[in-house]
Amino acid sequence: MANRSRQLYQPRRNNSSSSYSSYSDSTQSKIPKACNQNSNSSSIIYSNKTSSSSSKTGEFTSRIENSNHTDGDQDPPNLIGTCPFMCPVGERERRERLRDLAVFERLHGNPAKTSPALAVKKFSRTISSKDMKASDVRPVPVLEETLNYLLDLLHSSDHPFDVVHDFIFDRTRSIRQDLSMQNIVSDQVIRMYERMVKFHIISYHHLHRSSQTPNTASMSHLNLEQLMKALTTLFSLYEVNRASHSASPNEAEFFSLYLLLHLSPDNQVEPLSLWFRRIPSSVMESRAMSFARRILRYYRLGNYKRFISTTEEEASYLQYCIVEPYISEVRKLAVSCISYGGYKLQPYPVEHLSKILMMKESDVEAFSVDCALETSDDGTGKGLVSTKQAVINKTSKEHNKYYELDSSRIERLCAELPAL
Repeated sequence: MANRSRQLYQPRRNNSSSSYSSYSDSTQSKIPKACNQNSNSSSIIYSNKTSSSSSKTGEFTSRIENSNHTDGDQDPPNLIGTCPFMCPVGERERRERLRDLAVFERLHGNPAKTSPALAVKKFSRTISSKDMKASDVRPVPVLEETLNYLLDLLHSSDHPFDVVHDFIFDRTRSIRQDLSMQNIVSDQVIRMYERMVKFHIISYHHLHRSSQTPNTASMSHLNLEQLMKALTTLFSLYEVNRASHSASPNEAEFFSLYLLLHLSPDNQVEPLSLWFRRIPSSVMESRAMSFARRILRYYRLGNYKRFISTTEEEASYLQYCIVEPYISEVRKLAVSCISYGGYKLQPYPVEHLSKILMMKESDVEAFSVDCALETSDDGTGKGLVSTKQAVINKTSKEHNKYYELDSSRIERLCAELPAL
């Protein structure tokens, strides 16, 4: 790895056909204009202003919002990065002196030595685009190469997942920071944001399944926070892209992921009814959004049978990663309803319950114990004993085990490494 060679990116300047040509002051307006492109048929927009809905949140507009304006009608010039490395030389040398190198950045395991092929620029909280040098900001081709390198580490088995996640988490924030400073909108940038959102969703899934220590709980919270920020920025990019009469083919999928993250009313920043009004009709009518809306309806209505069966039949891998934490909650609702509404002298057959909950019978018994319920065996088969009590709030916090869906389809989805 240490000897891995990388071709340095040489930025092109003063070329009107370049992807990094300056945005002309004469063309600045509320609706961004597309620059002419001669490669990949991908338009790049240097956006100084976005619509009111997208300017509220997201890294895409953070550089503008944090700049000190001397004139309210004049926007600062766009910064065009020229750094050809994954990490600027100055930062790399400074972190070597301070021995501030992650395990993935150490040359031959030396905590005070790295190389351009290993060091990746860290996220900085105290940064100002006004004082930032172009040589410290990476252009889009270098950022994409850096992202490729980082995501290749995601499925590494050489280190625990929390170590891998922590490194990629910080370095992808730095990538988003560099992108926001340059305010570029293009198909390439949109694809990069989509890949970073996928990383956060996969981490969401892995961290939820891991043991809930204080450290992993904190990591999970921070990961969800950055996931929402990345999604918000991605939607802003979609909106600007649509303003130039172009639409991303993956919009429906990522809007559906946002909706699934808001199944619980506690997670909502605004009413979903208002959010739905801003969604394009083509997205609302898509298969991905149809699935997400039905899952939302089943969850809010407490239709546990439809919720579980629809998830098993239709969920994509990323959709399942988000829905999985809700499955245990829905299962608790199911056994609560059956236990409360059943006949005490006639236990509910575990065989039938296993089909509703899509669990193995042995898992149903263990899950019932977790929910402080009892099962009995009258000779004809095991059954769930009715207690006439709701059990949702009786589950001990120590019992956070997730029981897999008894589904070959979901098993295949989780076994396959998702393409990033």
